[in-house]
Amino acid sequence: MAKTVAELNLPANLKYTDEHIWARVEGDEIVVGVSDYAQDQLGEVVYVDLPSEGDSFGAGDEFGEVESIKSVNKLFMPVSGEVTAVNGELADTPTLLNASCYEKGWLIRVKPEDMAAVDALMSADAYKASL
Repeated sequence: MAKTVAELNLPANLKYTDEHIWARVEGDEIVVGVSDYAQDQLGEVVYVDLPSEGDSFGAGDEFGEVESIKSVNKLFMPVSGEVTAVNGELADTPTLLNASCYEKGWLIRVKPEDMAAVDALMSADAYKASL
């Protein structure tokens, strides 16, 4: 059974998008993943398709896919930037996305073209209100 909005884990220190992507600032980079809402709606994740280090994307560009036992969903970049790291553990253990979407289940690290674009993403409260 799906979680209610009140039951969702939506850390206040993260920024969010309408596409259920979160971003966490770490120095001059951001770590990107899918929200608790997204992983809950997906169900058990069976495969994650991610880009390569060095790939660049614009804000809103598709950068990968998450496949669950229920569906295949596209992943969209929260901001423009270059991929600096990819979570290789997801290739062997895609369920990390379900078990630990904000820690072990992160997707990619990105060096944003403009850090101000990260600040412009939704707060946890705004994201929660949009659900």
